[in-house]
Amino acid sequence: MINNSENKSRTMKNLKQTGIWAIALFILGFTSILQAQNYPYELSKLPYAFNALEPAIDASTMEIHYSKHHAAYVKNLNNALKGGGNEKYSLDELLLYAGEFDDVIRNNAGGHFNHSMLWNILALDHPFNPQSEVGKAVISAFSSPDSLKTLLSKAGATRFGSGWAWLYVTTDKKLAVCSSPNQDNPIMDVSPERGIPILGIDVWEHAYYLKYQNKRGDYLTAVLNAINWDAVNKNYTEAISSPLLITIEKESWSELNAFHAIMAATFHPSEDGNLKPIRERSGEFMAKAKALQDGKIPPSFNTPEVKKAIAELVKGSAALNQMVLKKADDKTISKKLGDLHDVFHTIQGLCRH
Repeated sequence: MINNSENKSRTMKNLKQTGIWAIALFILGFTSILQAQNYPYELSKLPYAFNALEPAIDASTMEIHYSKHHAAYVKNLNNALKGGGNEKYSLDELLLYAGEFDDVIRNNAGGHFNHSMLWNILALDHPFNPQSEVGKAVISAFSSPDSLKTLLSKAGATRFGSGWAWLYVTTDKKLAVCSSPNQDNPIMDVSPERGIPILGIDVWEHAYYLKYQNKRGDYLTAVLNAINWDAVNKNYTEAISSPLLITIEKESWSELNAFHAIMAATFHPSEDGNLKPIRERSGEFMAKAKALQDGKIPPSFNTPEVKKAIAELVKGSAALNQMVLKKADDKTISKKLGDLHDVFHTIQGLCRH
């Protein structure tokens, strides 16, 4: 599970020295659209009456959906977290690292986040504004709001079984449409599409079956005409500047993740005096460093300082491999590996292991 016990002052010193202090602040502490809600989670008050969205969504469906289904996600999430040592994680962290928690936590954290967003982006009297920030972005990405509605409707209609259709901000700050199964969303590490959702449509049957029965397409048409575009615009402007987006960008950096995996598998045993992993895998360690250098660096991290740190990893890992081949003593190898660990964390931030 997630462990942030790494020496923070040492990491911050390294980050200052490499000139990526701003990124460090983003990684070490951030807020999100839901202001990093924490345990115990609560069911927020619905911002309108149960019948406020009629005829798009009937009052009975709204009451059951909110007071039964969403309330159950909140209750089940709190029960799943209680006493298990995971109470300390914010909702952001539960989503970002959903794959590291069990399915009960993943599903109910997603259910709470997703429904909290849904209630806030629905209204009958807040139409699309082409002059708003999100309006301009929608027109740039999709040509028109009608084109976007078509894509969202298709995403929702073709999602097999239960799930969600999303409009989200990608890590390169573009708008995109996707769907997800169950209660997943683009923030999660388990999602193939990563970013921050700004509009979500629930396509679980409980969201529409009382009124629309099996006519999911009719429900999608109706609900997409009941969007609170002022709220979506707020979500968009917050997402564009959110540190969470940079965190997702970093977490999606596959070459960095691969190097992190071998760093964790070799460095942490060395802290206990076990040099066998690095002696057996120094060649792989060197290859992963080179792959990191050869791969695409995400835009927010494509700086001279980060490139310099990666070059140091490549050079240092080659030197470490030579030490291993020449059967250097444990103290020499341990020191070199520790130095590379420090360099690595000028890019990665605090350990999660």
